[in-house]
Amino acid sequence: MIVSISGAGGFIGKALTRACHEKGWTTKSINRESFSMPADEFRKEKIEGCDVVINLAGASISKRWDEVYKKEIYDSRISTTNKIVNAIRESSARPGLLISVSGTDIYDTTRTHDEESTSFSDSFLGNVCRDWEKEALNARGTVRVVIPRMGMVLGEDGGALSSMYLPFSLGIGAKIGKGNQWISFIHIKDLVNAFLFIIEQETLSGPVNLVSPYPVTNAEFSSTFGKVLKQPVFLTLPGGILKLIYGEGSVLLLEGHKVLPGKLTVMGFHFKYPTITNALVNLFGKSF
Repeated sequence: MIVSISGAGGFIGKALTRACHEKGWTTKSINRESFSMPADEFRKEKIEGCDVVINLAGASISKRWDEVYKKEIYDSRISTTNKIVNAIRESSARPGLLISVSGTDIYDTTRTHDEESTSFSDSFLGNVCRDWEKEALNARGTVRVVIPRMGMVLGEDGGALSSMYLPFSLGIGAKIGKGNQWISFIHIKDLVNAFLFIIEQETLSGPVNLVSPYPVTNAEFSSTFGKVLKQPVFLTLPGGILKLIYGEGSVLLLEGHKVLPGKLTVMGFHFKYPTITNALVNLFGKSF
């Protein structure tokens, strides 16, 4: 099995690469410079002859947004996906599967969502996700296409917890605003296993929510994180401060999406760390 991974140097990409190697598979890395290659060279070196292409590429959204950076967030997803899809369609030895990620930000913040939901957000990120998915789905009819809609990924080596750990470990962790915004999360090990599950389940296609079956509110998340680290959580971080720091990007912290893994559940996928307590205790090795 040959798996080509864009964004292989990132938090998720590194974990997926390790998992592929553990299974004895060969991987190819598609980095930022790869997307500057001429189309024919890109196709021959990065896509042609691969069995699976996993597209994780995209600029970080965990920064302050201005109009210039919002354009980078958009272009880094749409243009890279377009180049991958075109290379797949033009290949003589085509991959059998394209896994092109998206996010739970595609959904609105007022309902509970599984993959059947069409109640999408009209926010900036919601529109990015819709266009991102549309670009990937242009490969349908040529290869099987799966769109993992990922929630907050929890791990020790990166992701959301990398910036949260220090304040919570020092007893200055805080809930954000009212704390009633939903967090749909997934442990990095469950995420990687879900990608492997997608590769092996040949009937699975279209959007797949990569989230735990038990989403929590920000207040519940903060309280549990404090308990796992044996630290109090009594502070509240006002939304106004976050808006000053992150601008429009503060929506990542102030708004949430309640999302369920409908397809994975129906197909019998086993979550090793389904609850926020399971996940945080595993990652930080403490109990309460």
